[in-house]
This record gives sequence, structure tokens and C-alpha cells, in this order.
Amino acid sequence: MEEKPPSGNSKSKLTLPTDFPKLLSQVDMAEEDRYPTGINELDRVLGGGVVPGSLVLIGGDPGIGKSTLLLQAASSLSTSGKVLYITGEESLRQVGLRAGRLGLKTNEIYLACETNLEYISEYIKKVSPRVAVVDSIQTMVHPDVTSAPGSVSQVREVTAKLMHHAKEHGTSIFIVGHVTKEGTIAGPRVLEHMVDTVLYFEGDRHQSFRVLRTVKNRFGSTNELGIFEMQGQGLVEIENPSAMFMARHPLSTAPGSVVVPSIEGTRPLLVEIQALVSSNSYGVPRRMTTGVDHNRVALIMAVLEKRVGMRMGSSDAYVNVVGGVRLLEPAVDLAVALSLASSFRDAAVPNDMVVVGEVGLTGEVRPVTSLERRLKEAEGMGFKKALVPCTGIKKMSLPDVQLYSIDTLVEAIEVALQG
Repeated sequence: MEEKPPSGNSKSKLTLPTDFPKLLSQVDMAEEDRYPTGINELDRVLGGGVVPGSLVLIGGDPGIGKSTLLLQAASSLSTSGKVLYITGEESLRQVGLRAGRLGLKTNEIYLACETNLEYISEYIKKVSPRVAVVDSIQTMVHPDVTSAPGSVSQVREVTAKLMHHAKEHGTSIFIVGHVTKEGTIAGPRVLEHMVDTVLYFEGDRHQSFRVLRTVKNRFGSTNELGIFEMQGQGLVEIENPSAMFMARHPLSTAPGSVVVPSIEGTRPLLVEIQALVSSNSYGVPRRMTTGVDHNRVALIMAVLEKRVGMRMGSSDAYVNVVGGVRLLEPAVDLAVALSLASSFRDAAVPNDMVVVGEVGLTGEVRPVTSLERRLKEAEGMGFKKALVPCTGIKKMSLPDVQLYSIDTLVEAIEVALQG
């Protein structure tokens, strides 16, 4: 081993590995080995399966189903290797009762109720599991840190230690994180930077549908979606989410209802957006949104008022994405605008029409990515019309869909609301 003294006045010597640094051309660039979790929707958001030695953070509201999902995944993964499930929030009996209710196979799942990180480290070394689950990171305690569990320093140090274990022993570790009232992972923001993958489990506790969203993934694409339904036997995968979201789409036209073909990661998804614009009697108009960005809706309403002449400033406006999905891409702008205009004029958009496009501040409608894939999904669900930006439509082959190309928001409203 070659030894080189460090810079400065220190007399100590630093031992460097002989193979450092390497040329990039000498680095092994083979694809990471993965093993499936047995849950296709979870594999989708992970990028194809679990990468050995990866550290995955999954966050969500209390009671949304994080522990249930990971226990189901642990049961499936245990059929091909050892799994260690560490709980800091429930007793062993509580976890066992849940596994029994879900009808899970638990022969190779090792269970421990522990919050001390030193003991957890020894458990991982002794069991040598293929996958470990830590539920939750906010309950874990590093004995060398004097602050309370869940504090910034505790969460940071515990995560750093778990990351070291994952990389050194090749154990894939899932950690559960609580979220704040703003919907972000509780604790330091550095937590999300330290892990390899960040997943958010979303949904309304009063509805059965759950959405697992990727916001960071070093081994795959981001913004992938996994769709589940909470049932008596646990979380059940939804293979065709477009059909699920369109199941209650009204057969007759209804003002304020518009369907948009969205793209979440690699998956096209048909979602209904509903809006209600009503007169205000209290002086200060209300603006409420669910599933879309509040500021984006305010911007679109300003464009409608300035460029189209729709005076909504004194009206209440409510926008909702049906099914509990959050739509983050700007391609849904046109659908939001038309749903607001439809409700404002009390004129319905045809129920066999889908709408997609980004709206600019000058009232222009801009092109969107993956337009043909979006429209093929709509065609497969039986929609006959599509209102789209004019750019790029000549190259598409959609024999069963009539395309209406528009350049501005004014044109879109004239076409969709039939003058």
C-alpha cells in the first residue's frame, strides 16, 4: 500500500488505497442486478426491482399504508432470501397480527422490535438479510447522539449509519419516514439527499386508492407512479388505472368536467379534472384546489380573465382531480383552463373528448411531450376526439380519434365549448 502524508503541519500519515483514483473508462458500467419485490407497481417505481445495497426512503401520511406495503413486499421477498423487519412503533404481536390478517407467508421474515441503532446494526450483521425494513426512521436512536429521537441530528446520523451498512454488506434497506403537514419528509432535507431512492405514498385516507410516487431514483426514472387500492386483504395493484379513474366519468356531458391524458413517468394516465366557478356573496372570493398546484390554477385564471375576457375575479373557484391523484406536469394546463371556462359559461365539453396542452401567459397553447402515447391511451379507452396543440400532429396515426389542433386558448374554448 502506498502511503502519502496529508497536507498541512500534521505528522500523521494517511493510507490510501492503491486502486484510487480510477479512470472512468476502467469502471464497471454493467447494469445493476435487481430482484423483484413480487409487487409489480412497487417494482415499477423502483425502476425494475430492488438494487442490492440500495437505501430506499418511503414517506407518507399516518395510516396511508406504508407499513402494510412494506410488509407485503417483505413477505414476497422472503421466498428467495432472508428479510429483517425492524419496527420501532409497534410490538411484535401487532406486526404478527397484521401479517395474519393479510394472509402473508412469514417463514423467512425475521422480526425485531428495537430503536437502538447499535442493536439494529448487530441484527443486520448476524442475520445477513437480503432486505431490511426500518419502520420508522424517526423512532431510531443513535446512542452517541444526545438529542431526542426524531431530531435533525438523530435522523441524519441514523440514516448515515444505515447507508454505510447497505453499501458495505450489500443489504437493501427500506426506511419509513413520517411527513409534515406540508407533505414533505419530516426531518432534515439532507435525508432525501443521502438515500438512493425517495418514494412518496399519497392518497386520501377516506378513499381506497393509493398512489406511490417516485421523486428521486438513482437507478431509474423519476415521477413514476404505482397505483394501489386498499382492500381487506391489503394493498391490491391496479393494472389499468385509466379504466379505474374513468369508471365514474359521466356518460352525459356535465359543465366543468374535462378529461386529460397525463404522463406520469413512463405511464399514460387518463384523469378527470372537475371545476366549479360560482358567484361570491361574501366579498372575498375563495380559491380551493385538490390534486393540482394552487398557484398554477391562479395563473390560469389570470390568463382566462386577461386574454379571454372571462371575469372570474369576483367568483369562487374550486378545482379537483378525481381519484386523489396529484398532477404536476404543465400539460394539464389546458384541461384546467377549459374546466374553469366550462363551469363559468355553464357549457359542457363533449364527454368523448380529451384535452392536453400547456398554456402560456400570452394565451398561447404550447406543445407537450409524448403526445402520441397520450392519445393512444385515450383511443384505447374509447375517446373519439382530442383537443391538442397544433405542433407535431401530422406525424401521428390515430384512425379512431378526430384531432382538433389549436394555437391559442381562445380557439380551444371556441372548439371545446362549441362556440
